[in-house]
Amino acid sequence: MMEEKVVTPVVDENEVRKVRIEKLGELVARGEDPFERTSYIRTATAGAILANYDAYEGKEVSIAGRLVSKRIMGKASFGHIMDADGKMQGYFSRDDMGADQYQDFKKLDIGDIIGIKGVVFKTKTGEISVHVKSAELLTKSLLPLPEKFHGLKDTELRYRQRYVDLIVNPEVKDVFVKRSKIISVIRRVLDEEGYLEVETPILNTLAGGANARPFITHHNTLDIDMYMRIATELHLKRLIVGGFEKVYEIGRQFRNEGMDPKHNPEFTTLELYRAYVDYRAMMDITEKLYTTAAQEVLGTLDIEYQGTPLHLASPWERMTMVEAVKKYTGLDFENEPLDVLLTRAKAELDLELPTDISWGNALYKIFDVCVEEKLTGPVFITDYPVEVSPLAKRKPSDPRLTERFEFFLCATEGGNAFSELNDPLDQRKRFEAQMQAKAKGDEEAQPYDEDFCTALEYGMPPTGGLGIGIDRMVMFLTNSASIRDVLLFPTMRPQK
Repeated sequence: MMEEKVVTPVVDENEVRKVRIEKLGELVARGEDPFERTSYIRTATAGAILANYDAYEGKEVSIAGRLVSKRIMGKASFGHIMDADGKMQGYFSRDDMGADQYQDFKKLDIGDIIGIKGVVFKTKTGEISVHVKSAELLTKSLLPLPEKFHGLKDTELRYRQRYVDLIVNPEVKDVFVKRSKIISVIRRVLDEEGYLEVETPILNTLAGGANARPFITHHNTLDIDMYMRIATELHLKRLIVGGFEKVYEIGRQFRNEGMDPKHNPEFTTLELYRAYVDYRAMMDITEKLYTTAAQEVLGTLDIEYQGTPLHLASPWERMTMVEAVKKYTGLDFENEPLDVLLTRAKAELDLELPTDISWGNALYKIFDVCVEEKLTGPVFITDYPVEVSPLAKRKPSDPRLTERFEFFLCATEGGNAFSELNDPLDQRKRFEAQMQAKAKGDEEAQPYDEDFCTALEYGMPPTGGLGIGIDRMVMFLTNSASIRDVLLFPTMRPQK
């Protein structure tokens, strides 16, 4: 027996729009242009009524929202309106509303924004509803909402038309509500810890603080090229030099790089700096931010990310990069000569590295290619090579390494921290090395920031610094597979 195929009718949006504009014209001719409305007095919301039915039962309310369903049944009909915090059923009848107003309701289209007044009650099936006495059209919708929006294979349409996505997929809104709450928790925790929130420039004459390719723009009055910031680090550390001891900034960064499920050219970071502590203190505040946000926003420290369970309770695992490489590849950078390590990397890992590569670059390359993908976490990977850490302080016990960590969850880096380099002479040498790398074609090498070196020469106390990707943090805590799912308006290629 063949299964019957269900065919969804194709909606001609242009024809629907034409019909709706005709309806609008009829309303305007009657002197009832809905676009002339400037306000509507509400006494309740759908969410409030659903959460506190006993307090509203039998009372008259006035609510407003978008009409998302309508079921006409002769002299009485049902419809649902959706506002910011819920969806409420309305019971519309000719006897209660009057023939003319009931007829106007029947002409409404799905997507119209309406206001209703009536008494709160429960239907025979137990659904909390409003017994409508009057209804008003507040805004006319000229385009139809997609009926099967959730099933669209072209997910790009959801990102391009986020406003429609939020209307027809209310659960999407929950992600962004949680995002806002997570950021609020971060601010509260840092404020309680005595950190001062500050703002630093987005436009700069140099793009420093990270190894990344910047966006370039031009200032007409000064007739100079300027750069959208790629990090807030160097300005925030100038403030530590100036006498602030705890500062942070939550803000947008801009990097002219590739796009994938973990990267968007425009993204949000938290950067914080604290005088007189090292990178170990930054591990502690990282754990506190994550655990407090998870507990307060999600109500649990045991979460799941894309099928992988994560236990966020402190303390998180801590492992040096040398230890991680040895654990996952068997290569022992602490005891084996570099030439032996390079031979083993080619034979055992199928990874061929240049024979003139430095010890630190070899360690980082093997970690990046062969180890990072195995880190479920949460785990802090510490002690990065100095070659890839131009702003971090060297380890006194091994000057090839720095007091730096990145933390990982589900093979994804979530943040970066240092015991900040405060030696101006060493900093100048690091910048010179970056300039040499740039001359060899490294477009992401950091520029030589002379003013920052001058600031360090006035003296910066021992300082710990931390950068956390807010978007990735929200991805982890909302189980979102793509960064686009946690950005209201992600960067998209323009449509032709």
